[in-house]
Amino acid sequence: MRISRLALFSALTLTGLASASVAFASNKNGPTDGEIGLQRAVTPVMESITNFNNYWLVPIMVIITLLVTVLMVVILIRFRASKTPNPSKTTHNTMLEIVWTLVPVIILMAMAVPSMKLLYYQDVIPEADLVVKVTGNTWNWEYSYPDHENVDPYISNIVDIPNDEKFGLSHAQIIAKIEARPASEPRLNGRPYLLASDAALVVPVDTVVKVLVTSNNNLHAFAVPQFGIKIDAIPGRINETWFKVNAGEEGQTFYGQCSEICGVNHSFMPIEIMVVSKAKFADWVANDGAFSAKYSQNNSGVVKTATAK
Repeated sequence: MRISRLALFSALTLTGLASASVAFASNKNGPTDGEIGLQRAVTPVMESITNFNNYWLVPIMVIITLLVTVLMVVILIRFRASKTPNPSKTTHNTMLEIVWTLVPVIILMAMAVPSMKLLYYQDVIPEADLVVKVTGNTWNWEYSYPDHENVDPYISNIVDIPNDEKFGLSHAQIIAKIEARPASEPRLNGRPYLLASDAALVVPVDTVVKVLVTSNNNLHAFAVPQFGIKIDAIPGRINETWFKVNAGEEGQTFYGQCSEICGVNHSFMPIEIMVVSKAKFADWVANDGAFSAKYSQNNSGVVKTATAK
C-alpha cells in the first residue's frame, strides 16, 4: 500500500512538471479552452514576460519541485515505520537552518535582476507614434484619439443579448440568438462570445502606441494578455502604458477584459483591439474613424456604435 501511494505521489508530481512545460508550447492566438500557459506574445513587452516565465520562473519551479519530491521519496522510504521503529529525536540542525534560509534568499536576489529590468521596460514609455485614450464606464469602454481631432470618441460595448433573455440558455444557444440578428446589428461573426465588442480599438501595426487610461466612475483595469499590459483605470487620474504590436500581425484581432472588479457587469466589459497596416490606419483616420463611407457618420471605428447599457 505504501508503494502504491508513493507511485501515485510521483505520478502527480511528474504530471505537474509536464503541465508547467506547457508554457513553452502555446502557439495560438487568443484564449483557448483548457490552456494553462501564457497566450502567444505579439508585443516586445509580452515577449519579455514570456521569456522571464519560461527561462526563469519555470526552471526554478521545476528544480524546487524535483528537489522536494526527491526528499519526500527518501524520507518515505528511509524512515518508514517498518525500518525505523525507534525514530530519531533530533529537533534542530544549525546547518540545515542556514541552508534553507540562505538558498531562498539567493534565489530571490537572483530573480530580482531580470524582474527589475522587466518592470523598468514595461514602465518607461518610448517616444510614442500614436496616443489613444481609454476611459472606463459602467460598463463599457470609451476610446478616443487625441492626436486626431477628426476621429470622434466612441463607445465600445459587448456583443450580447439582454440578461433577461439568457435565463435557461446555454452559451451555444445565446450565440445562436446573437448570430440570428439582422446584419445591421452587431453579431459575433466567428469572434469569441463575451470577448467581442461592437466597436474595436483600431491601431496600426509596428507602431509605439501610448495608452492613457482613466475612468468616469469607479475602478476598472485595462488588460490585454497578448500585449502584456494591465493598468488600473482610476477616476480623476490618468495612468499610462504602451504597446507595439509586432510586424506581421496586421489583420489580427486581440482581446482582453476589465480586470478590476467594478460592479454587477464587470464581466461584460471586453476589450477588442484590431491591428491594421499603417496605410489602412491612415485611411481609417482620413475617413473620420471608419473603414468605409457607410459608417463615417457614426464614427464608431468598425460597426455602428451601440448605446451604453
